[in-house]
Amino acid sequence: MITVVGRSDGVEAVRFVLAHGEDPAVGLAARGWPGSVVGVDGVLGDLVLHYAVQPAAPADPPLGPEGPGLTEAEREGVDPHQRVAAYAVVVAEEKLLLTQLAGYTGAAGRWNLPGGGLDPGESPTQGVVREVAEETGQVVDRVRLVDVMTQHWVGRSARGLEDYHAVRLLHTARCARPTRPVVHDVGGSTSDARWVPLAELASVPVVASVRVALRAVRLA
Repeated sequence: MITVVGRSDGVEAVRFVLAHGEDPAVGLAARGWPGSVVGVDGVLGDLVLHYAVQPAAPADPPLGPEGPGLTEAEREGVDPHQRVAAYAVVVAEEKLLLTQLAGYTGAAGRWNLPGGGLDPGESPTQGVVREVAEETGQVVDRVRLVDVMTQHWVGRSARGLEDYHAVRLLHTARCARPTRPVVHDVGGSTSDARWVPLAELASVPVVASVRVALRAVRLA
C-alpha cells in the first residue's frame, strides 16, 4: 500500500491511499491540493509519500491508462499489478551513471538510470543503494527523493495480457569515490554500465524516462 499525505503550512490537508493506476500528483490535484513531493518513508508494502500542497480548484482527472486496452473477457483473467521501483540520478566528475538494458527487455540496448523494483520490506533508500551496487558496483549515499513518475498501461505485451501500474521513485545520490562500473547482477536486466560525460548525453540512446528524470533534476 502507498499512502499519499499532503501538508499545507505544516498542517495535514489531504490523505489518501494511492489507487491502482493513479499518479499521486494527479490524485492530489483532483482533490484540490496540488503540490510537489518532499519525501518518502516506510518500506515496500507500507510506503508514505509526503507532499507540500496548496489549495486550488480540483483539476479534471486524466483520460485513462495507456495501451490498446483489453476486452471484458480478457480483463477477467488479468490481475492488476503495481510495481514500485527506485532509481537514482548519480553524477560524479561531470559524468552520469547509466545502465544498458539487456537483450530480453522491452528496450534492449537502450540506457537507463540505475535502479529497479524494491524488495519486500525494503525502503526506497535501501533499494537505491542495493540496485546501484548490483548493477554498477558503485557505492552511493546521500539518497534523496526528488520526484515520483508513474505509468499505467493496459493491453498486450511480450509478457502477455497486462494491467500494469509502474510507480518510479526518482532520487539523486552521491558517489564519493567513482570507479570503473562493473555489473554484478549477471543475468539480470542490466548488460553494461558506464559513466557517461554530461556533454555527450544527447547522443546516447536512453529510455524516455531518463529524459524526464534529467529535466526533474535540471540536467536537461
